[in-house]
Amino acid sequence: MQRQDTHSKLIGYLLWIFGFLGSHRFYYGKPVTGTIWFFTLGLLFIGWIIDLFLIPSMDREADLRFTAGDTDYNVAWILLTFLGVFGVHRMYQGKWITGIIYLLTGGLFLIGVLYDFWTLNSQISIKNAQRG
Repeated sequence: MQRQDTHSKLIGYLLWIFGFLGSHRFYYGKPVTGTIWFFTLGLLFIGWIIDLFLIPSMDREADLRFTAGDTDYNVAWILLTFLGVFGVHRMYQGKWITGIIYLLTGGLFLIGVLYDFWTLNSQISIKNAQRG
C-alpha cells in the first residue's frame, strides 16, 4: 500500500522558523509537544534546533497517520496559522457557520484557534475519510 503525501516538508521547515513556538509540531500532529514548545520556547531553543533534523521523520509519520483527500492539509494549516482568528481555515473545510462565528469573535476569543491547533489534522483526516 502506497502512502499519500498529506504533509509537506517545505511547509514543515517554514513553520520550523517559528518552531520555538511549536508551530511545526502542531502541523505534524504533535499537539502535546507543540504546547510544551510554546511555553518553553522550544525547550529553551535546544529542542527547536534538534527538530531541524527530526522534520523528515515527523513528515513520514504524519503521512502515515492522516488520510489524504480533497481537503489539503497544507492549505488548511497556512490559513489557520496566518488567518485563524478570521475563521478562513474553517470556511475552507466547508464549516461556514463556525467560520463566520470565528470571523465575528476573533476566533471565538482565541480559544477556538487554540482548539484548532490541537485538532486540525484530525478534522481534515475525518473529512477526507468520509468522502473516500
